[in-house]
Amino acid sequence: MEKVFRYNEIASGIATQIRSGILKAGDRLPSVRMLCKEHSIGMNTAKRVFLELEAQSLIEVKPQSGFFVNKLDYLRLPLPEASNPSLKANLNEPSELITKVYSNIGRTDLTLFSIGVPSGNLLPLAKLKKEVLYATRALTEGGTEYEPLQGNVKLRRMIAVRSLAWGGNLSEDDIITTNGGMNALSFCLMALGKPGDTVAVESPCYPGIFQLVISLGFKVLELPTHPVTGIEVDALKKVLPKINLCLLVPNFNTPMGSCMPDEHKKEVVKLLAERNIPLIEDDIYGDIYFGTQRPKCCKAFDTEGNVLLCSAFSKTLAPGYRVGWMAPGKYKDKLLRLKLVHSLSSPSIIQEAVGNFLKTGRYDVHLHQLRRTLQHNYQNYVQAIADYFPEGTKTSRPQGGLALWVEFDKGVDTIKLYDLAIKKQISVAPGRMFTLQDQFENCIRLCIGLPWSDELKFKLKQLGNLAKMIS
Repeated sequence: MEKVFRYNEIASGIATQIRSGILKAGDRLPSVRMLCKEHSIGMNTAKRVFLELEAQSLIEVKPQSGFFVNKLDYLRLPLPEASNPSLKANLNEPSELITKVYSNIGRTDLTLFSIGVPSGNLLPLAKLKKEVLYATRALTEGGTEYEPLQGNVKLRRMIAVRSLAWGGNLSEDDIITTNGGMNALSFCLMALGKPGDTVAVESPCYPGIFQLVISLGFKVLELPTHPVTGIEVDALKKVLPKINLCLLVPNFNTPMGSCMPDEHKKEVVKLLAERNIPLIEDDIYGDIYFGTQRPKCCKAFDTEGNVLLCSAFSKTLAPGYRVGWMAPGKYKDKLLRLKLVHSLSSPSIIQEAVGNFLKTGRYDVHLHQLRRTLQHNYQNYVQAIADYFPEGTKTSRPQGGLALWVEFDKGVDTIKLYDLAIKKQISVAPGRMFTLQDQFENCIRLCIGLPWSDELKFKLKQLGNLAKMIS
């Protein structure tokens, strides 16, 4: 039985009072000290109670005033439907649409709701510049020499230390660094599959994964996915005889933002291991959780080395640095041979800089602020959608990550919405980008990684008005 912590018990009681209307919007909650006195708990436990309630978007913090019950109108927006793709391999890639949307990367004249990375305003750019300078001075020959094949030792050691937070027990020798997260996924697919093999993925799924899998000559099988709990495990059971590989983003996947419960992760790992089907796990969003505890990885339940865990710092620290890594379990030797052939070495200065940023604790300080900002952004986005979007609009309820999935009524064509919005200097990601099948035409993904402002709120209002025009 899963242990129930005291802070969770108290937070659940307060959450019930808020949802039932006993505590109303604007009501002030007890202070940290008062909560300690009422429940005979310590300060740290009381603080975790409020963090948990914040993660559920039930309360807000007003500096020097205290904790207050949030306006809950936006939480009453219904959830999008669980996906129901055909359980047959498909290669109908919307390449023209993907190219059109991603060609907007770097355009400063647009509000880029379509690109799933945090704004530079949310990243510690000045500190990173200093770390790069320090790395140049610290490394032999100023960082011009090749790194060891497995990658920078300091970086691998710090990644291993951080694995304890999600139930892992990695050592630096388990880890291989790569040039970004997609490079890690590419190596794993190339090492384990061959053209004609079938890869199971979530539906909807990040377009880059589709493009990568198809470019390698593989077939894609999309799995039914719930916006809260991720893939339907029963559906995976049915297709096991049809697939050769499985590639999942269990924690806060894009675009839905779902997070698989631990029992589902454990069952998926067991099912795939029994059939010797490798699981490639992309945990690129795992550090961006809104609650008090980081979710576990599937790798935490891997006893046979069948899970190849991949991640990167592209979504949390510096997209352009291209610092990724993988823990490929029993497939490590295959991956090392492949890295030797395809890239030999990773950029030494950048890896040293990121490794040192982790070692000094600055990364954790940055993550704390980033998570808080993204959580507030999520609340602000959904409130704006509740205020300005057509009646009947549905939104996901991510507990982390960078994505918000929006579902309109069936009559709204979001490719047409994209074309109208771009004329207003607004770029969104139409739902058809995230599937190889004819579905999600009435959905969009919004990135919540932009700094909240009155201008951003106005852009969402404009987007809502455009959606009303075509609904």
